[in-house]
Amino acid sequence: MLLALETSCDETSAAVVDHGRVLANLVSSQVRLHAEYGGVVPELAAREHLRNLPTVVQAALREAGVAPGALEAVAATQGPGLPSALLAGLKAAQTVAFVLRRPFLGIHHHEAHLYSAWICGQPPRADFAAFVPNVSLIVSGGHTLLVHVQREGTHRVLGSTVDDAAGECFDKIGKLMGLPYPAGPHIDRLAERGNPRAFDFPRPMLAEAHDDFSFSGLKTSVRYFLRDHPALSADAGCVKDLCASVQAAIVEVLVAKTVRAARRLGVGCITASGGVICNRALRQQLTAAGQRERILVRLAEPSFCTDNAGMIGILAERRFRSGQAGTSIDADILPQWELA
Repeated sequence: MLLALETSCDETSAAVVDHGRVLANLVSSQVRLHAEYGGVVPELAAREHLRNLPTVVQAALREAGVAPGALEAVAATQGPGLPSALLAGLKAAQTVAFVLRRPFLGIHHHEAHLYSAWICGQPPRADFAAFVPNVSLIVSGGHTLLVHVQREGTHRVLGSTVDDAAGECFDKIGKLMGLPYPAGPHIDRLAERGNPRAFDFPRPMLAEAHDDFSFSGLKTSVRYFLRDHPALSADAGCVKDLCASVQAAIVEVLVAKTVRAARRLGVGCITASGGVICNRALRQQLTAAGQRERILVRLAEPSFCTDNAGMIGILAERRFRSGQAGTSIDADILPQWELA
């Protein structure tokens, strides 16, 4: 039995995991708090984590039916993320581990996302054998990564974003359009009734052979488009078309580069995770591309797409059960920790 905490950004989450099963996975969102600022304010996020952690941890233990003394280990996100936010969860987990005299495990946030697509079923359980080797797409508000997973625990980053991440691009374009924060879900909803071919926006780096991503050029293109067509925002139909066209550009790049990498490496499986994988068009088009290419596509379930402690706990417990050494109880946060 393992308790895991996740506070890398603006979600306060606690989970209890036992032998690959997620017994509880609670997330307290701060979206409303940060919405008026149009983005996450690190100091406010850290304060809310400190306020929410006791309640969320107690609720997770209660839902799982587990007493603190029954825990065998404690884990938390060690990085990457917002320093002050990471610190809140890491020190809370280390304190629990110290008081209970249990091992502590610091987990890489992106690596946890990497394996979150392997969690499925009710109750959720991780299948660590079914999806390797694979090419994995991790796409969120802060990160866009393409990773070759050769076998469990052995992976290589193929490409990453050189500027704005895909989720960041959604949010920044949404802000230009006057949509509420976070804009990604609003664009997804409006795009459903729009024409994705209405406006022709660039597909950055789509034709280049490498696996890196860039979305700042798309954001700039939309900014100039809105400047030159100021009346568009007053037309509900045009707004839907604009959302659909922006979404189509982002999704085409993500899908094409992921499938191309899978073909090049000769893998029979693609996995995808991170908050942007909740986008319905992206889920549909990745699945359709996999069917065309006869490649298995495994998408993280929505509850494990956004930042959550369940994925942290699954990876931490896997390491704990395999006998890997824990992290030092005095370990510090690693805000810029790169996925090796």
